[in-house]
Amino acid sequence: MKTELETQSCEQKILFVTGIGTEVGKTVCSAILTEYFKADYWKPIQSGDLHFSDSMKIKNWIGDNVICHPERYRLQLAASPHQSALEEGVLIDLNEFNLPETRNNLIVEGAGGLMVPLNDNDFIIDLIEKLSIPTALVVRNYLGCINHTLLSVLALHQRKIKLEYLILNGNFPPDTERIICENIPPETKILRIPDLENITRENIKRITNELKKIK
Repeated sequence: MKTELETQSCEQKILFVTGIGTEVGKTVCSAILTEYFKADYWKPIQSGDLHFSDSMKIKNWIGDNVICHPERYRLQLAASPHQSALEEGVLIDLNEFNLPETRNNLIVEGAGGLMVPLNDNDFIIDLIEKLSIPTALVVRNYLGCINHTLLSVLALHQRKIKLEYLILNGNFPPDTERIICENIPPETKILRIPDLENITRENIKRITNELKKIK
């Protein structure tokens, strides 16, 4: 049986990786998806950590051969993009975002969750809607993750944004996983990624190789 990677070779795969909140593992999951789909990577907004940005992490975890397209905004303060931009006298303009030109598959990684503000009027979900691409929602287990996941799923549904993948990042209690998986769109594929104690190039490749197919 062919994997999805093999069957979609004639169709460009573009995904926006978002999360149910901060620190849920979006960048690690983006690295695995980038490796899996042999894709380019793009972080539209880097807010803080410019000395070791998410694009730098992707190159470190995958290799220098991966194409990381330049960020549209690079902000110094490690905070919500709207706050970081305000500190620098910058206004993040939704009209300034366009997908990089590439014939390769493309993984786009957001900042925080769907309702992270970019300015006084626009949020990450507005950026996804503007780019008009499907999403991969990263979920990690913590008290409140069911609520945050289902609210995120509801928000995507209200905007008619396709939830292509639900990524369960790490270990989940069976009852938590069951409730989450029973309340996502039937066409959404579920991807389970085990906990990684050490994030290394070897471990990223190992996890990728273990993904026989995305279900």
